[in-house]
Amino acid sequence: MAAYVHGYGDRERQRLQDQAETLVELLHADTVYPAGSAVLEVGCGTGAQTVTLARQSPGAGITSVDVSQASLRLARAACQTAGIGNVAFRQADLFALPFEPGSFDHVFVCFVLEHLADPGRALACLKRVIRPGGSITVIEGDHGSAYFHPDSALAHRAIQCQVALQAAGGNANIGRQLYPLLAKAGFARDSIKVSPRMVYVDGSKPAWIEGFTRNTFTAMIEGVRDQAVAHGMMTQAEFQKGIQDLLRTATADGVFCYTFFKATATL
Repeated sequence: MAAYVHGYGDRERQRLQDQAETLVELLHADTVYPAGSAVLEVGCGTGAQTVTLARQSPGAGITSVDVSQASLRLARAACQTAGIGNVAFRQADLFALPFEPGSFDHVFVCFVLEHLADPGRALACLKRVIRPGGSITVIEGDHGSAYFHPDSALAHRAIQCQVALQAAGGNANIGRQLYPLLAKAGFARDSIKVSPRMVYVDGSKPAWIEGFTRNTFTAMIEGVRDQAVAHGMMTQAEFQKGIQDLLRTATADGVFCYTFFKATATL
């Protein structure tokens, strides 16, 4: 797997936490697993999504895996702080999961496929550990869906810098591909359901302005500034103006839109 384009610093951890807290209702309200279910969360990272997943299904047994021991330590701490007791953590590589076929009733994967060079192979690996009749839930964003007012060519260019940098080992526009990816991986086409989840932010939604436009999306784009400038994609001044223009959309008369895609499928 290619290096995580956003990095692993404190700023990125805080961004992921802001993102998770802001998007709880939009992305997770309809993800509830029955008591007694065995659920696998793959790529749990620092646990930003794990806490919500566990709270939504307190009677399910959740196994959360990540390739990074450092991230797992933070995820454990996050669950302990939140009083979550139905999650077991384990270090594991998505492409070499240490579980027998059909070990889980449900698999949950959020913001992971976008960072993989071969998301189809990843889905095939996940399919192997789902029991017959079990399900998978996949959530991804799509940077190509971002539009805003006031519009700005430099803001769009800054976003494209992040898309281009991530393309070295992933796809920041993968949300639109979830249906064909799941179908190709062997999930029954009539079981695949994809729903777009639009974030719409205007001046009447101050919590979303702060939580999403500023602290999630713009912070993510700003985080690749040094890489973009070093690769000659934009000058320092151009990139900074692009960020300023994104922040301009987070004012009383600004508007920002972005679409996530949530897919479910069964075996």
